[in-house]
Amino acid sequence: MGDPSGIGPEVVLKAVAEAEVRDICQPVIIGDAQLLAHNARTLDLQCGYDIFRRDEDLPPQSNEPIIYHLNNIHGHIEPGIESGSAGKAAAQYIEAAVELCAAGSIDAIATAPINKRALFLGGYSFPGHTEFLAHLTGTEDFAMGFVAANLRIVLISTHVPLAQAIELVRRERFEKTIRLTDRELHRWGIERPRIAVAALNPHGAEGGLFGIEEASEILPAIEACKVRDGISVSGPYSADTVFLRASRGEFDAVVACYHDQAMIPVKCLSFGEAVNVTLGLPFIRTSVDHGTAFDIAGKGIAEHSSMVEAIKLAAELSLRAGESGCAVQAA
Repeated sequence: MGDPSGIGPEVVLKAVAEAEVRDICQPVIIGDAQLLAHNARTLDLQCGYDIFRRDEDLPPQSNEPIIYHLNNIHGHIEPGIESGSAGKAAAQYIEAAVELCAAGSIDAIATAPINKRALFLGGYSFPGHTEFLAHLTGTEDFAMGFVAANLRIVLISTHVPLAQAIELVRRERFEKTIRLTDRELHRWGIERPRIAVAALNPHGAEGGLFGIEEASEILPAIEACKVRDGISVSGPYSADTVFLRASRGEFDAVVACYHDQAMIPVKCLSFGEAVNVTLGLPFIRTSVDHGTAFDIAGKGIAEHSSMVEAIKLAAELSLRAGESGCAVQAA
């Protein structure tokens, strides 16, 4: 349910109350039952829940959404207030989700938002979900991706200063990300993925007039993946057009050079409904495209459409991965 001080509990409860969510999966909310019950009463949600504690096995199916109660909130949690206790609780929900995936009790994870500083105050030094989940599963090759309507984008780097993001534009990093993107798209049921790579510099550097990274780092990575791995990858394409081309169906995914290069088209196209996907994990993991929104936490006005889409995509990708014979549970 994300950070208990944020809008996570609210958007999760609203999402699992939707028939379109319960029609596609058996929702299991990992969190605190008392806090969730309080939120449900405040929101006047007419939905029942089955509650299970950490030492109890989840049933193979249930007529109601399940709350997996960790009982790890002690004392009052103030909505909208950043705290180490809330950050620690949020981290423990993520750890429990990974444990349940490893045990085969759940098939996929859809995460509500966490606060990075609260996570740090709680004793967890990770910049976000992606790196935390990779650590918990021992995953070395992973990447952050986003799905927004017909657009799929995979990032070379995530939450780093822009100057550092440019330094990370290196051939080896692009090769690794292109191969990972191709592998994951196959896992999602796309038989012959078409991958585009965005350029770093304006107009794709205009043959070196505006920069050298395209020629020295990006193009060699593309050629290596085409020749050695047989991947259908092309570029680098000017970033001012490639995302539009992909959204119109010319490509199945775009590899982007840095965080905001990817997030601007994602949020322009599908703000509030885009879904964050972690590539490379031994299970399917999706998340909302927004933060904890402390300014509106506890007010009952949070929009839950991204949480709905995250849960639906997790269920859909889990089914596709199962049909393609790929593992969807952690080792």
